[in-house]
Amino acid sequence: MRVALEYSIEQILPHSGRMQLIDRAIEGDEESLVSELVIRDDNLFFDGASVGGWVGIEYMAQTVAAWAGWRARLLGESPKIGFLLGTRRYNCSRAAFHLGDTLRVEVRRHFQADNGLAQFDCKLEIDGATVATAALTVFEPEDADAFLKGQGNE
Repeated sequence: MRVALEYSIEQILPHSGRMQLIDRAIEGDEESLVSELVIRDDNLFFDGASVGGWVGIEYMAQTVAAWAGWRARLLGESPKIGFLLGTRRYNCSRAAFHLGDTLRVEVRRHFQADNGLAQFDCKLEIDGATVATAALTVFEPEDADAFLKGQGNE
């Protein structure tokens, strides 16, 4: 059963400034989260007319990050840095998202391994219609700094 989230997006998403692309996390549960964003002219990817449909992948990835950050906060921990490893079957029926569009993004964990590797099934809706779907493979190491220095995921 999904519950309304008590945290602002800034508290659960490790992105900041213009790299924070989603506006708010609405609701979630142990396996899923729903976020929302509005296409504005200050969006990092806004080209003066729209945002390319390919950016939907990043909206999905940031919603996964928000889910992980929210789950960490519930355990009394800080959100960790994670990595988008790949995308399978990204299908988007729109070439672009337009100024003023409200996008609703839903992610659902399909599986997660003990080493931090996970896959999420994702969808993006506008006005209740699904306009994009994908499966994202992500990785959240125990210690991102050590991992980036090649010291493994210990």
